[in-house]
Amino acid sequence: MAMIFVAACVPAPKGPSLPERPAVVRSNIERADYAGSQACASCHRAYFDAFMASPMHNMTRLPARTDLRGIFAGRIFRFKQDSVILEEREGRPCMRIGSRRFGDHLFRVTKVIGGHHREDFAGVEAGSRDTLTERILPVSFFPENKTFRYKGYSVMDPERPALKAGAVWNQTCLFCHNTVPYLSTILRELAGPEAPPFQGSDVDRSLPANRRESLKVADSLGLRNALAAEIDFLRRAGGSGVDRGSRSGSLIRTGSLGKTARKALNATWSLFNGNHLVEIGIGCESCHGGSREHAADPRIRTSLTPRSPYLSVSDPEPPKAAERRQQITRACARCHQVLFTGYPWTWEGAARGDSLPGGAHINSGEGRDLLLSDCRITCTDCHNPHAPDNDTRMGKLDGPEGNLACTSCHGALASPAAVKDHSHHDPVGAGGLCLNCHMPRKNMTLDTRLGRYHRIASPTDRIKVEGDRPLECALCHGGKPIGELVDTLESWWGKHYDRGKLTDLYGDLRQGSILATLRNGKPHEKAVALGLAALPLPPGVDKKELIPLVAAELADPYPLVRYYADHALAELIGRESPLDLHGETDSLMRATSGWLRSAGY
Repeated sequence: MAMIFVAACVPAPKGPSLPERPAVVRSNIERADYAGSQACASCHRAYFDAFMASPMHNMTRLPARTDLRGIFAGRIFRFKQDSVILEEREGRPCMRIGSRRFGDHLFRVTKVIGGHHREDFAGVEAGSRDTLTERILPVSFFPENKTFRYKGYSVMDPERPALKAGAVWNQTCLFCHNTVPYLSTILRELAGPEAPPFQGSDVDRSLPANRRESLKVADSLGLRNALAAEIDFLRRAGGSGVDRGSRSGSLIRTGSLGKTARKALNATWSLFNGNHLVEIGIGCESCHGGSREHAADPRIRTSLTPRSPYLSVSDPEPPKAAERRQQITRACARCHQVLFTGYPWTWEGAARGDSLPGGAHINSGEGRDLLLSDCRITCTDCHNPHAPDNDTRMGKLDGPEGNLACTSCHGALASPAAVKDHSHHDPVGAGGLCLNCHMPRKNMTLDTRLGRYHRIASPTDRIKVEGDRPLECALCHGGKPIGELVDTLESWWGKHYDRGKLTDLYGDLRQGSILATLRNGKPHEKAVALGLAALPLPPGVDKKELIPLVAAELADPYPLVRYYADHALAELIGRESPLDLHGETDSLMRATSGWLRSAGY
């Protein structure tokens, strides 16, 4: 996010006086600006009730208001030579971790995180004097099949040696999974380019320069006062009733904005905990901004764009018609931006940190990916954030009804004849669906399937064809030779692609893309091929040639890829998998060989 100082050290000159009841809230970023979701209930009852039941709101819950039956009932999860016993003690859910490497530890569960496809847990160690530092616990629960995984095996983290409690929840997960003041999420931007990584970092740092918002500081002194007030709040309201540091009033009179912001960042990092939340879980104001003024006077409208007397944000010259749509997408992208793992690759053949960043290969990057798109569709055109569940709606969008999301702007392509001419496919078949080509299913999800990639673009883009495996057309035609698919793209669209680069990607272009990707791809690309192998195979794919390549991925350094391989093998063989993916790799591969022999492969 670019930062522009309109007035560096003195308040901006006063403009015309505001009307008695301004049309839009004057400030929605400071802690005092927030009213909590309950303040919305009386006027917005239907939205409120639906949102309270939604997975979005219930992203973080207290154990006391969560149905944990069958999870903490003495069940044992084993990982290599370690184990976790999930049990109740004195009516509270606990995890008893036994590790040869890290010793034995008992944690009391304090937070449940997820509520849809996966449940994660945070807790404090029993007997510890520090009851405010909550750690991510090492077991995840999957409600769909009532199974456990080692936490972290649903993202692209490499293999781990043993069981232990993970990162501090207060410092890593708290901001995106709960409601906090917006001001707390831009501290890194205010502190300057040398500020350390921070869980509240804004999405703009990972966008090209021409896609970034501008952060305009109009009143440096006022903003420093606001930051000092937040520091004081964190120190006074530590959760134990004890003042955890000296007051910061001196910051108001001395030092720069950057220095004050760094102090606020450090205080937030070290002190912010569950007691400092505006609201546990995702509240109405996580998206709509602090709404205390609106709750007091409904004639004052809320704003998705952050507003303050001290600073404002603006898109880089947004078209007037698209401005509201971009505000919606940016509100979603505050959390749906990137995954904080060390995995080095993105889509479009790029590495993280490249000057032309690619899109995310896994869930949680959807908002940022949409901001990377030239298309101005927005998240809520497809997703209803207030709905208890979106499965029915999303199922319809996977069919011809999904084209309406595109033809509302691209009206010339609304008729079946126009779709056929544009796509070169049957307008009522899979190739006639806009989303299948422009938002293809190539991303890993939490349920070991393939989800849609949200960087909307053309499958003919050179950066995709020459940079990614498998190319987009292979998601439906994975058995056709790569050279043939590229020849067809060129003949239909008047393009030309570098055969040398394609050969570097795939090897022999006479291969089908699924097999070639498993032989040559990066781990996230192999996961796509494995996801395709779990579906009915397209013509041209030899199952006997495919199965050994799939089985080899059970030794992949990234455990999430192993889950895709396990699922694909079960579908290819037609038998439920007997494999223990949490054991030692050598044992896993021996068990895999036995399974394949018993199935005749």
